[in-house]
Order: sequence, then structure tokens, then C-alpha cells
Amino acid sequence: MANNNSKNKKKKQPLPRNNLFKGLLFWIIAGIILISLAHFSGFEGKKKEIIYSQLLTEIKGNNISGTLILKGNYVSGTLKNGTRFSTYAPDDPELFNILRENKIDFKVEPSSNIWTNILGSTIPILLIFLLIWFLIFRQMSSEGNRVMAFTKSRPIMPDQRNRVTFNDVAGCKEAKEELQEIIQFLKEPKKFQKLGGKIPKGVLLIGPPGTGKTLLAKAVAGEANVPFLSMSGSDFVEMFVGVGASRVRDLFRQALKLSPCIIFIDELDAVGRQRFAGLGGGHDEREQTLNQLLVQMDGFQTETGVIVMAATNRPDVLDPALTRPGRFDRTIVVTLPDIKAREEILTVHMRKKPLADSVDIKTLARATAGLSGANLENLTNEAALLAARKGKDKIDMEDFEEAKDKVLMGVERRSLVISEEEKKIIAYHEAGHTLVQKQLPEVYPVHKVTIIPRGQALGVTHILPEKDSFIESDTYYKNSICALMAGRAAEKIVFKKIFTGGENDLKVATEITRRMICEWGMSENLGPVSYHHNEAVFLGRDLVQQREYSEETTREIDSEIRRILEEAEKRAEKMLTEQRDKLEQLASELLKRETLNSEEIDEILGLKTPAQPSLWEIPSPSAPSLYPEESGTKDEEKGEKG
Repeated sequence: MANNNSKNKKKKQPLPRNNLFKGLLFWIIAGIILISLAHFSGFEGKKKEIIYSQLLTEIKGNNISGTLILKGNYVSGTLKNGTRFSTYAPDDPELFNILRENKIDFKVEPSSNIWTNILGSTIPILLIFLLIWFLIFRQMSSEGNRVMAFTKSRPIMPDQRNRVTFNDVAGCKEAKEELQEIIQFLKEPKKFQKLGGKIPKGVLLIGPPGTGKTLLAKAVAGEANVPFLSMSGSDFVEMFVGVGASRVRDLFRQALKLSPCIIFIDELDAVGRQRFAGLGGGHDEREQTLNQLLVQMDGFQTETGVIVMAATNRPDVLDPALTRPGRFDRTIVVTLPDIKAREEILTVHMRKKPLADSVDIKTLARATAGLSGANLENLTNEAALLAARKGKDKIDMEDFEEAKDKVLMGVERRSLVISEEEKKIIAYHEAGHTLVQKQLPEVYPVHKVTIIPRGQALGVTHILPEKDSFIESDTYYKNSICALMAGRAAEKIVFKKIFTGGENDLKVATEITRRMICEWGMSENLGPVSYHHNEAVFLGRDLVQQREYSEETTREIDSEIRRILEEAEKRAEKMLTEQRDKLEQLASELLKRETLNSEEIDEILGLKTPAQPSLWEIPSPSAPSLYPEESGTKDEEKGEKG
């Protein structure tokens, strides 16, 4: 983003004299050509050619109007009927006598010489060619300028007056500590060079989306008070071969002029994917751009004061040459915020908003486990919009709870017409999830259950991790699968049928089971073996993956997945059958109230578990819906049970 002052300065600058002269010359030449064409093409009107004898007849018959013009051997004039004529007259000495006898006015004009005729006929042609040449030259010049501008990089430079510092970045404590060294080098490079130390040429920020990688890079530039050149990885790649490499060279050329400064490349995986001898070979535009980036980073001297920072959430696809020491030789992981970091992030986003006394930031921080900084910013913004819509002067806790439900589950679709029979199916489905989830150990407690359609889900069972956890046991996953299958089991028990509402349940449960067997070695039959299977196919890796196990092992994996899922469903059916009265009671209350919180669920089931804040959702009969991502290996298992 260019500085506003520089924009104003550009507006005040007058047009260059060279451009003004060219424009004036163009209009002068065009005017001369038009006047010449009008003069030499007989613009005064078309004349009728008559023979000499007819001219004499018209003269003797007194049919001439006005004055005859005699120019050389040509006579022109106008008849009384308005017809203009011209004729070739031979050298007739009697013509003048005839004109005098018939009292015809005439005028003799000198005839033009040969040089006048030549100049008169060639000047317009020369002027036309000059005008055409001028237009073509001007067009070629402008096209050349556009082509040269096309290969230039256009980095974004934030406004120097609104610099971002570490005070604007909450959480990310470890990342900020590692970046302090970069800041110190940009401020005092001689301090490191005196002892022979070399600062890293490149810093790679990796982490899930929305964790603040771009904000951290801006904060480094703000703390060091140096220019910040920002470009996206996709800005380098064009349909024309060689443009990306040219833009890379131009970007580093600009950075050297502004040094010390920071170059920031967002979404590095768009241009830095691993090279391979596949589609396009070595002539692929993306590979040429990557090669130029590698050359520029390797050719940088540490004394230049230019540091390259980049961000990506796909470090696994980057080319190894890009992440080796000497290029991006420092990698900083920016993870999802923990409860303390979430509290700091919420505080930053709430500091300019009027809050009611009922707002408890610590409770909100605990209730938003697994959310990124971008999610938390969106949460506070939604709460402010809801409070404004209700005409409130301050944002209270109720607005934050409603905003959290809206962000995580979607807007309530109360206008959706659902028949009583379908509503009953949804109620039993969610009651099955809730009842089994409440009975199983080592699973997250249920906070809320609703049969009101929200987002893509027709019903939601809302569960919450009591604390931030990074590892889980096989018991947790087996019980989670059982809770996922409980909605389907309740439908079979009550209606003796299976409905389509369990589609997302099956998808999430199957994925958890596959990872238990293939990645975590939690299968008793297949043992502690990793059956890694990479299903991702993308440019930059071999399109044909060699399987690391036999066809027989594949069949055993499929059989084991089916066994675990069937056992989980039977276990859920048994639990629901034994507590059929509680299932009926819970479904009946859902049909009456539509939404039950944790305390109401405990009261119905006769339990005394205290209510907990909420985060995770389990959507019910609907198409597969989105569920929040979690760090580590729990992004699917903490998904939604529908």
C-alpha cells in the first residue's frame, strides 16, 4: 500500500514537456493533412465535364451565370440552372471576342507550373505517411513501456504511520522471542558482524491458517523500523514464461535500494513447491520462478541488510533447496493459541469495544479451545454486530455466546420447514449422541444440544474439551467413535430404519479409525506398524505413489476398520437399549424445548456434572458440514457428529 503523501505528490506533478510537444505536433500534422486534402481534392464541389462546342452554344444562348474562369486551357463556370461545369478549351483566339459580344464576364488566372503541381500532390501524401509513422511509433513505445511494467514487481508497502508492533500481536510468545534476534540485527548489524556472526538470510513462518504469521512479519518490520516489501507467492506466476523470474529479480533489486529492509512472501507454497521432472519439465514457469528465487537468496550477502521472510501452511510441499541453510535457514512454528494466548488475543480485540460487566474474558478463552487468532477476531466482531443490531450500548456475555454459536455452527435457520416426523428423527438422533457421550469416560463433556437447524446441520450436539490437550489415548478415540455412531444406533432402535443423517458421522468415524490403524498403531490385530498412505496428489511430488504394503495388508486394514466401526455401533446400541427410558425422556424434552444446555441435560438424566463452556459441535442429519481444525493429529477426531 503506497504512502498517501507520495500519491498526492504524484497528482501535483505537471505533464512532461516532451509529452505536451508530441501531442501538439500530432494535432498540427492532422490539421495540415485535412486542409491539404480539402484543397487539392476539389472540395468546392463536383463539376460537370462538357465539350467545347456545347460551351459556345451556352454562351451564345446567354445561359451562363456569374463569371467564367479561364485557367490555361480550362474554362469553368456555372449555368443559370445551377450546374457547375468545366471544359478543355483549345487555343481559340475568337473565344475572347465571343465572350465580349455576348457580354459574359470572365476572369483569366495564371496556370500553375509543374513544380507547384508536384508539391501540391506529394505534400499531402508525405504528411499522411508522417502521421501514420507517428501513430505507430507512439503505439510501439507505449506497448514497450507496458511490457516492461508487466515484468516489474509491485510489492505492497504498508503505511509508515500505522506500523504494527509486537504490542499488536498477542500470544505467539516463543515466535516473538526468536524474531527478536532478527530485529536486533536490523537495528544494530555491526554488533553481530563485529564478532563474525551471520544473521539468517531467510525466516520461514509455518503454522495453521489464521495464527498470525503475516502479522508477525509486519511486527518485525515495525519493531525494527525498516521498510516492508510484501508480495504473495501467486503474484510472481503469470501465463507468460519468464515474467515470474523477472519479477523476482526486480523485487530483490528494489530491496537492495531500500536496505536494510524485509521482503515478505506470503503463501510461499504457491511458488516454492518441490521441483520434479514431470509435467512441463524444467521449462515450467513456476519452476523458473523458483529457480530465480533460489539464485537470488543464495547470492545475497549478509552485509546487505535484506532479510527474506515467508509464510506458509504447507511446509511439506516446499522444495528442499528452498529450506536448506543459507536460504530459509530458520523455521519458526506459529501454533494455535493456548488458553493463555487466547485470553491475550481476546483482550487485544476487545480493547476498543465497550464491554458490559458480565463479560468474562477467561471464560471465553476457555470456551474457544482450538480457535485461531483470526477466528477469535471474527468472534468479537460478530458479538459487536449482534449487540448493535439489538440496539445495545455495550456488548455483554450473551452476545459473545450467541456469536460463538453463530461462528461455529452457523446462523439459526428457523424459517426451514421441517415436518414433525423428521423433527422426531432428529431429536432421537441427537439424544443418542448426547446420552452415550455423557456415559463414556475420557471424552469431552456435552455442553449443549439443539434440534434447531444451524448452518448445514439440522441438529447439533455441542461438546467441549475441558483443557488444551495435545495427545490422546486409544480409549478416547474408541469412545469418540462410539459416540459418533450413537445417533445412527438410536435411529435403528427407535425407528428400525437407518436414515441419511449419519453421513458425516460415518465419514469422521471412518477417518479416525483409519488413522488409529495406519498411523498410530492402535490396532490389536495389525499391531504397532505404520501403514503410511499419502493420498494427496499435487504438482511438485511424484504423481505415482509407491504403496508401502501388500494387497493382503490392504484387505486386513479394510477389515479392521469395519470391525472397529461395527463394534462401536453395537456398543452404542447396547448402551441405548439398556437406557431406553432416558433416551425417550431426552428426545421428548428436545422436542418440547428444542435446545438443552448442560445443566438441563444433567437434570433430565439425573447427573450432577457441572456445566462447561462450549466449543466443539456435532452436527446432525444433513450434508457433511465444516468442523473446526485442531493442531497436531486431532483435526478429524474433534470433528462434528451429525
